[in-house]
Amino acid sequence: MKQLNSIVEDLRKRGLAFVLKRRLSKITGQRIHHFFVLKQLFAYRTGLEVGGPSSIFRDKGFIPLYKVVKELDGCNFSTNTLWEGSLKNGAAYHFYPTKQGVQYVSEATDLSLIKDSAYDFVISSNCLEHVANPLKAIEEWIRVIKKEGLLLLIVPNKEFCFDHNRPVTTFSHLLDDYQHNIKEDDLTHLNEIVALHDLTMDPPAGNIDQFRARSLKNFENRALHQHVFDISTLKEIFSYFKLEILLTHAGRDYTILGKKTVD
Repeated sequence: MKQLNSIVEDLRKRGLAFVLKRRLSKITGQRIHHFFVLKQLFAYRTGLEVGGPSSIFRDKGFIPLYKVVKELDGCNFSTNTLWEGSLKNGAAYHFYPTKQGVQYVSEATDLSLIKDSAYDFVISSNCLEHVANPLKAIEEWIRVIKKEGLLLLIVPNKEFCFDHNRPVTTFSHLLDDYQHNIKEDDLTHLNEIVALHDLTMDPPAGNIDQFRARSLKNFENRALHQHVFDISTLKEIFSYFKLEILLTHAGRDYTILGKKTVD
């Protein structure tokens, strides 16, 4: 009954097309169609995950890579996060029952703890949207992978989450943030986010006053979606950094895979 009431409310507020897209994505979005290709690309290779662990990469996830990779380290922005709880730099990174890597605690935009070309790949799911300066982050992620290394990004599709009222961030805006070296305490988008955030799809955020209060502490909790992406913007980002685009997918999330072609 609760689920039915939710569907009826979505129909009333957002229309039939929105509801159909959400329901269909839950039915069909069990595993990416191109996984056999991804499995070959990532099997027995060593990488870094930024912002994980993620259910998307687990055995029943959309892209179950954890079981096929050889080694995987992890990086999170703080020793205490809303998603992982308490973390310690240098501790074990538990991403799969029979495997573990090294946990790094560092900003997504500053991986100075890690040397150049240290990994075969970087993966990141539902993390980049929380970063105030995404291009700076991508630059760092590319730095730590080898030539011919892979970068796999997954970001939310706004049509299926609380961002659906917000405009997609333009590449020119991201470039401006990058060129002005925007820091992670930036709250430029706060008023837009608060005004357009669909609180009915984000119960933990509370009411609008509670959401604003939490958002003002974003440097501590990183709960805000600083930017909204689509495939077009992601392609512009990859092209800017001269990444060869190998795969894109649009569903409940946007997925893009690129290969580093220059040192």
